[in-house]
Amino acid sequence: MSELAKRIDQVLETAVAQQRIVGAVAAVHRRGELIYHRAVGLADRETGREMTLATPHRLASLTKPITTVAALALLDRGVLALDQSVTRWLPEFQPRFAGAAAKITIRHLLTHTSGLGYSFLEATDGPLHRARVSDGLDQPGLSLAENLGRLSSVPLQCAPGSAFNYSLSTDVLGAVVERAADAPLPDAISRHVTGVLDLPALSFAPRAGLATPYSDGPPPKRIEDGVPVPFPPFAVSFAPSRALDPSSYPSGGAGMLGTAADFARFLEAVRTREVPGIAPALLAEMTRDQIAPLTSELLGPGFGYGFGAAVVREPIAAGTALSTGAVRWGGAYGACWFIDFAAQTSSVVLTNTAFEGMTGALRGEIERAVLA
Repeated sequence: MSELAKRIDQVLETAVAQQRIVGAVAAVHRRGELIYHRAVGLADRETGREMTLATPHRLASLTKPITTVAALALLDRGVLALDQSVTRWLPEFQPRFAGAAAKITIRHLLTHTSGLGYSFLEATDGPLHRARVSDGLDQPGLSLAENLGRLSSVPLQCAPGSAFNYSLSTDVLGAVVERAADAPLPDAISRHVTGVLDLPALSFAPRAGLATPYSDGPPPKRIEDGVPVPFPPFAVSFAPSRALDPSSYPSGGAGMLGTAADFARFLEAVRTREVPGIAPALLAEMTRDQIAPLTSELLGPGFGYGFGAAVVREPIAAGTALSTGAVRWGGAYGACWFIDFAAQTSSVVLTNTAFEGMTGALRGEIERAVLA
């Protein structure tokens, strides 16, 4: 066993033993070679079902870079343009700022500078809650048109382009991709991303055997529909049943399911900038800091943001083992990933425990173990 494998094993096994996570699957590539792939712990604690390499997970925000790449394919074809108004494709989507119409562009959606928000980042009496806007993680059976209508009724949090606000921008982008591709989002993503890369495990389709989701403990608690999970100072509303309801709208920001193996291969395609039908230079723009000099408390010091992922500006300020220019993000059900271009390395860890697997100590432990 390699020293790297020993380090990652220790991180994951310790996290399970300490009841910080219930189970996990990790995959690491270096210089194009899969050098680590292992499952630990349980996919379902109550039944004793073991986590396996093939266990599918709710990807949550790991959906965002996939939807982003689908949009890049349409940008490369000239169907979309970065500074094109969203109303070109969604004339009915016209949220306002300070009482006036606001122009949101494709670029704003890709960089989360649209002025939109997420309800889990506001108090329960906030405007998104009052409008019953879904974050793409709850309200099974809700249609995209209904959710966009609710979202459009809420005033923007800031003028487009003026600040980074993590938001439902990628759900709106998914709606734009549908219109621009003249196909449902799952079909558009299959056509431009998962199909051309042969990643059949990444999809919106309901499936059996999903990892059961838990919230942080110890011990972790099973996540139930409609029971808010604390995400200080606010909370996230999850509905695990959403992934099993085919009438739920395909959330471009949070709705996909998949395995660590296929998501790891997707990361490698982004790292090497080899996605059929998309120019390498455009894929390079995805991983370049697009929002400088803007900063954000959510991103943290030392980070910028590209198209669909945070970008390391200053590793020391960011407190990360990642190199300058590396990108990373996570998923609310308990996942984290990174691409370190200098180290020619990509990594994904899918846990079934929120939020330890996304923003807990595990993320930094994995980065250090992989890059030591």
